[in-house]
Amino acid sequence: MKKYVFFLGIGGIGMSALARWFRANGYAVSGYDKTPTPLTEALTAEGIAIHYQDAVDNIPPEVRRNREQTLVVLTPAIPKDHQEWAWLREQGYDIQKRSQVLGLLTQGRPTIAVAGTHGKTTTSSMVAHLLHHAGVPCAAFLGGISVNLGSNLLLPGEGMKNKEVETSNSSSSTEAPTTNNRQPTTSTIPVVVEADEYDRSFLTLFPTVAIVTSTDADHLDIYGHKEALVESFRQFVGQIQPGGTLIINHTADPSVAAAAPEGVRVIRYGLSLEEGPELYATNITAQGHQFHFALHSPQGTTDGLVLAVPGYHNVENMLAASCVAELYGLGPDQLRAAVAAYKGVKRRFEFILTAGTVAAPKVYVDDYAHHPREIEAFLRSVRALYPGRRLRVIFQPHLFSRTRDFAPGFAESLSLADEVVLLDIYPARELPMPGITSELILSQITAAEKSLQTKAEILRNAETNPNFDVLATVGAGDIDQLVPQLKNILDIRWNGAEA
Repeated sequence: MKKYVFFLGIGGIGMSALARWFRANGYAVSGYDKTPTPLTEALTAEGIAIHYQDAVDNIPPEVRRNREQTLVVLTPAIPKDHQEWAWLREQGYDIQKRSQVLGLLTQGRPTIAVAGTHGKTTTSSMVAHLLHHAGVPCAAFLGGISVNLGSNLLLPGEGMKNKEVETSNSSSSTEAPTTNNRQPTTSTIPVVVEADEYDRSFLTLFPTVAIVTSTDADHLDIYGHKEALVESFRQFVGQIQPGGTLIINHTADPSVAAAAPEGVRVIRYGLSLEEGPELYATNITAQGHQFHFALHSPQGTTDGLVLAVPGYHNVENMLAASCVAELYGLGPDQLRAAVAAYKGVKRRFEFILTAGTVAAPKVYVDDYAHHPREIEAFLRSVRALYPGRRLRVIFQPHLFSRTRDFAPGFAESLSLADEVVLLDIYPARELPMPGITSELILSQITAAEKSLQTKAEILRNAETNPNFDVLATVGAGDIDQLVPQLKNILDIRWNGAEA
């Protein structure tokens, strides 16, 4: 029986949700991360010991003394030369990837798994919120901080507690399993999870309900080419439980829906009616920060829905989430109330500061978008909300490989802005690649103004060059570190007060 859980990379959004689950269930939790962040500080405040220097002596003594009683959870972001990881391997610790642990925790439970190369964090948070708001007991492991929950973890009382985690005690077990062995459902409380395609992590899941938001090319550093990525989605869909449901965006590769096992219901959704989806929206209008629309689903029509988190892509995400909520019994009135109460996810179309007037607004918004299609959807929605206003976008590319693979797409989507400012590439888990820099994107941008700046230059220019009405910071790296400083500068400029 495990008593101790040690996380290598505890500050990751998915890892921290697992750490919180183990902590809530009475395990002694500790971990390592590269740098302190607001998330690691929150974990520390919750009683989890975290260190930031890679040294074996920093591993808690109880972990070093109790190998058989310790589970080590690993994120793929940990470099192969990490000293603590090497020592734990050499000592024969039970080391599991985050995805494997998530698969163990959901085993035998009805699982609502949200997959897709973009949109899965928002959509999974929507599903969890709709069910929770309506009083449907559920658990959720989210890939972002839900504003409604104030966390990336939702526990439904006792339904997701005290589940003993049985592990293989294999320190070399770092490959995602690809078996199609289906596990019997032993609990009626659903678990909402973000099903990550990176490194084929989602193949540890055997969902009752699966959502696939998109199958656009991404993570080509792992897959090599899009067809291999699509094949992993086919495998994931093939693991849906008998009698389950697949809710899939009509723009996804058609072969993915075709891979659903016999007896699995397939529901296609989207904003466009051209392909005839069963699940769609009409009467979509932007009013202030809100999007109003009517939902058409296999259950019927629900009009008068008001989504306070703007964006056509978020209306589309809410379509899939609402369909799940209807499967779990939510009626039109419950759905209207729950949708209206949804406040979003941190760094997903998050309004940081608003000022000015209705006729001449001043707005600062922050978003996690890091794929060309995500950026395009985000910026088109910003344009719809603020037509005719001058838009400055600050973007930090994420990963050298993604920049290499999608530079033209990034340039095209960013060119929707009046002014584009690029930061250097955030490397995350990668080493630099010859010839791959932010200049590769910058050279192809057609916006009237474009530049490559450091964080210090961005802050100075926010003070000295106020020639914009709407500011957007965009990216998945550490660009969020600029947010509080930019907010303070703009609040003084726009409102004459400290933020």
